Amino acid sequence: MLTTLRSIVLKFNQEVELDKALQTLASQVKQAMTTDCCSVYLADYEQQHFLLMASDGLAKASFGRVAIGFSEGLVGLVGQREEPINIADAHNHPRFKHAPEVQEEEFEAFLGTPIIHQRKVLGIISVQQKQARQFDETEEAFLVTLAAQLAIAFASTETKGVLSRSQRQNNHQQIKGIPASPGLAIGNFYVSYPKAQLTSVSVAKVNEPDSQNRIFQQAVLKTKRDLTQMSERMQGTIPEDALDIFEMYRHMLDTASLGNEIVEKINQGWNAESALKLVIDQYVIQFESVDDVYIRERATDIKDLGNRVLFHLQQQNTLKTDVPGNMILVAEDVTASLLAEYQHKGLTAIVSLSGSNNSHAVILARALGIPAIMGVGSMPLSSFRHKTAIIDGYSGEIFLSPDEALLNEYHHLSREEDELQEIVKEVIDLPAITKDGKSIELLLNAGLNAEFDNSMKNGAIGIGLYRTEIPFMERSYFPSEQKQISWYSKVLKSFPRQPVVMRTLDVGGDKALPYFPITEDNPFLGWRGIRITLDHPEIFLVQVRAMLKANKDLGNLEIMLPMISGIPEVEDALRLIEQAYFEVSSEVDEPISKPKVGIMLEVPSVIFQLSELAKKVDFFSVGSNDLTQYLLAVDRNNSRVASLYDSYHPAVLRALNLIAETAQADLIELSLCGELASEPGGALLLLAMGYDKLSMNAQNIPKIKWVLRHIDYKQAKLILSHCLMLKTAKQVHNYLNEQLELLGLGGFVRAGK
Repeated sequence: MLTTLRSIVLKFNQEVELDKALQTLASQVKQAMTTDCCSVYLADYEQQHFLLMASDGLAKASFGRVAIGFSEGLVGLVGQREEPINIADAHNHPRFKHAPEVQEEEFEAFLGTPIIHQRKVLGIISVQQKQARQFDETEEAFLVTLAAQLAIAFASTETKGVLSRSQRQNNHQQIKGIPASPGLAIGNFYVSYPKAQLTSVSVAKVNEPDSQNRIFQQAVLKTKRDLTQMSERMQGTIPEDALDIFEMYRHMLDTASLGNEIVEKINQGWNAESALKLVIDQYVIQFESVDDVYIRERATDIKDLGNRVLFHLQQQNTLKTDVPGNMILVAEDVTASLLAEYQHKGLTAIVSLSGSNNSHAVILARALGIPAIMGVGSMPLSSFRHKTAIIDGYSGEIFLSPDEALLNEYHHLSREEDELQEIVKEVIDLPAITKDGKSIELLLNAGLNAEFDNSMKNGAIGIGLYRTEIPFMERSYFPSEQKQISWYSKVLKSFPRQPVVMRTLDVGGDKALPYFPITEDNPFLGWRGIRITLDHPEIFLVQVRAMLKANKDLGNLEIMLPMISGIPEVEDALRLIEQAYFEVSSEVDEPISKPKVGIMLEVPSVIFQLSELAKKVDFFSVGSNDLTQYLLAVDRNNSRVASLYDSYHPAVLRALNLIAETAQADLIELSLCGELASEPGGALLLLAMGYDKLSMNAQNIPKIKWVLRHIDYKQAKLILSHCLMLKTAKQVHNYLNEQLELLGLGGFVRAGK
């Protein structure tokens, strides 16, 4: 059964044309289950029906024409119940719907199962038999297992927009992802291939066989050279017969083997990447369909070889590809380093097939004011190439090849966005104070720069979070004490009479140092933050000494400890800070000031020790990004569960409110430096809870200041009290957006003014 399932799923995934893939699927399932009919329906949520797309047994003329409503027929019943339906005599079932055009009168037995991806029914696959009988448990299990394995592939077809009739009529394609950084952009896609994967190739014809053959042959030569070098490097370290794999690879690339078939495809008009994909995919299917385990594993070798050749093909294409104007960067996984690489090249927006709305790439995008959409799905990267698009960072919508009417609409919204940005600049130099006199301090999250001029401060009255790990990440070794003094001095001097909160080295999780690798099964629950620096006091002491020396003539430094989970960590860190203080004091002639020391509240355990911790430190700062992640047990970088990550979840809001109440009772200063502070609704709630300071990226400070100056504190308290009674994050979002609209502030949470 497993071999058959593997073969069916692989064939479906590797078929280029959707209609053909669905028809092949129906025929293979019919043959595998020895039934008289197999049919595939796809869900169209705009039309609220299941559309018959393919069948082996029903009338071909009905494909793409016969639709069954979500609440109609046996197919609709499968979708409604979201589970398999197994009926021996379908014609006598009360939900049976007669559709004469499909010609199914002779079929009696019916078994249907839903194809579900992330709680959404994407389609139905059914089998039918002329003989009235109950399908047995093995048959039902086979169909259910197949549907589960097909779910991701079906989600990809939905992402591609193949199910939306209105999209075809409008001649543009609409894709939905996770809105991550707000804003609008109209531009041209630039595809970045961090890894060569044949699965990312979307086949296309170019009718330039000579140039494509030349490109392919150059890639083959480079691949053979790589294989030779690999073999030579391993000579003497492994048995000679184990090196045969490299010789086998080289042989397969010869014109008498795979190479000849690829050239034939190129001569038929396919570009080199497409020809490579078509040939390799066909061989993979053949190998993986074989029962013999050894032969089946050769499919891995074929895929590896194909990806190696593709790497060199894409390198050549990349060298020839100019970065387009108004560039929209798209990649399998847009990382912070990738974003930094392109930010100076006309970057207007980013789109990532994977990732969530709180990855570090997104945090950087928000800091730069660049719209971002994450978790788009498993679309081939090459399907974005050479396409114009509209990016709506508020809704998470991407419009590929938009028509003139849609372009005009978004150009108008974009102009309104620009007008709004100009309006909020009016409050840059004004205090953050509500209409009825409640004030709050707005500070800067920083780390990318060491020096800040007035335009970069955007009205911030200090730095609430300086991420010291960023300059560490840009080097190939740990920086010296003197180098760190130089960095920190520039930062402190940029805000000479204002507080600058420097977080001690916070690496681990998804923040790696290239010269200090950490390999863990679960890095977010592993060795990170204060845990690393306490285990390596030589790193911690050097950093704290550098901070103290940089602060010698200024006195505006405050030190913050990340990833605190209990009192012993605070005590150990304070002891090391005290040691560094005495060491520095003994080296200089004049007395130096002791900085305030605070802790980040991001591990849930500290919520239940706040009063004890308040006696040991000078301030608390909530890291709402990690606190949300740990409270909800959601890896914020995992696109499968990204929709569950939400700082407006009632549990998160109630935890934040409890922290504020305790801090007020213990008379300890409280700030928040997560992404929640930079959102209008979040800032409103945090103000009402009683947070003293909010720290955010410079891009968002004028916007948040404008919002706070146009609300009443008493009204904010009423909005908070209502939000704390709501049961779901969706209810909170809807209510907050509604209130912001009523306050005339809707332009800060959607496109336009």
